[in-house]
Amino acid sequence: MSFGLNRLLKIILPKGLFYRSLIIVAAPIIILQIIVAIVFFDSIWIKANKGMTRLLVAELKTLHDVYNNDKDTIEFLTDRYKNNFNFEINITKDTLPKITGERKFSPMDRSLRRELKSVFGNENYWFSTTKYKRAVEVKIKTGEEVIYFLFPKNNISTSSIRLFILWLALPSLILIFIAIIFLKNQTRPIVNLAKAAERFGKGDYINEFHPSGASEIRKASYEFDRMVKRINRHLNQRSEMLSGISHDLRTPLTRLKLQLAMINQKDISKKMSNDIDEMEKMLNDYLQFAKSQVKEDSSEININEFISEIIKNFENKNLFLKLITEAKLVGRKNSLKRCFSNIIQNGLSYGKNVYIEITKSTNNLVILFMDDGPGVPEDQYKNIFKPFFRIDKSRSLNNSGVGLGLSIAEDIVNSHGGSIQLSKSPYNGLQVKILLPF
Repeated sequence: MSFGLNRLLKIILPKGLFYRSLIIVAAPIIILQIIVAIVFFDSIWIKANKGMTRLLVAELKTLHDVYNNDKDTIEFLTDRYKNNFNFEINITKDTLPKITGERKFSPMDRSLRRELKSVFGNENYWFSTTKYKRAVEVKIKTGEEVIYFLFPKNNISTSSIRLFILWLALPSLILIFIAIIFLKNQTRPIVNLAKAAERFGKGDYINEFHPSGASEIRKASYEFDRMVKRINRHLNQRSEMLSGISHDLRTPLTRLKLQLAMINQKDISKKMSNDIDEMEKMLNDYLQFAKSQVKEDSSEININEFISEIIKNFENKNLFLKLITEAKLVGRKNSLKRCFSNIIQNGLSYGKNVYIEITKSTNNLVILFMDDGPGVPEDQYKNIFKPFFRIDKSRSLNNSGVGLGLSIAEDIVNSHGGSIQLSKSPYNGLQVKILLPF
């Protein structure tokens, strides 16, 4: 029972903290005002209207009896009522209409019908409260004649309810308005903290974050700022360390290349030179992995032009691009270039052709990289994104690499708030599907 109620509340309640807080504050005020309005309506307004209606019908009964007993006196009373009470009385030979103009859900009409029925009977009266905007029309049968009455609505209905509703609603609106201003000031620091965390999670550089709000929120903001600084310091240290190691290792590798060039045995020299080239590529891969989350500003990117330029840099005729839609997104160009290049290079390493397709879904840009290689077993999909993981070298056309390409690609996609998925391509190879919000 409680589980079902909680589930229902999760569906009904808004997702935002501000609107949930506003409901907590505003709901008791609105409920209280509704209860007060119902009590007033039932115990005061309806009873007052019933009393006024009863008095009016009693007057109509008196005029009806006077007319039946002394028809000459009715003219004098008619003039008096018209001059003093804005009350029109006419005697006609008409018959009563068969259908009354009663409104089903009107308390005034219901009260008038009950009083007329109790005094004049069920079929001896007719009334309408809708024919005139500010007047009520009543017809009462007396013998072969009909007495016609036209009197103001305020004779049977008090207008105080309008003033009461105004005084009831106005303070409520003022209180809710004050609550909105207060809650906005209280929730703004939480929203700013959430946006900063989202930006940092997507890889944006946050230099300074200024805590604000209540003490608990300030404390969380201070700790977030300290965490951001520690992570940035760690990333910078990692990048600087690996840059230094790479530089230090390149120097002896360069000397080895020069020494190999002086060896007369060309076969041995070529093999050792290839090994040195592979070692240099490994160093570049390590350094690239270390720099995958280094500070870089975001900018607007035309994805079609962007990927077209990347393909040109490969100078490979086995890359095929299919542009289905035009789209732009905000991202870090160098990081995304590294991501797409790694995926393309991975496809060319295991297959002969790589097919790229760009489409759009509801909220995401969809980029497909499909190769015609041997593919990857489904049980290896999770492992393929692990750093330094490599599939069996016999499946690859190019054995170079240290298994960091797809790991770097996943980090970059995740830092942009997207996702990366693997599946079998239509060309029997591997399909890499990237979803990026635009």
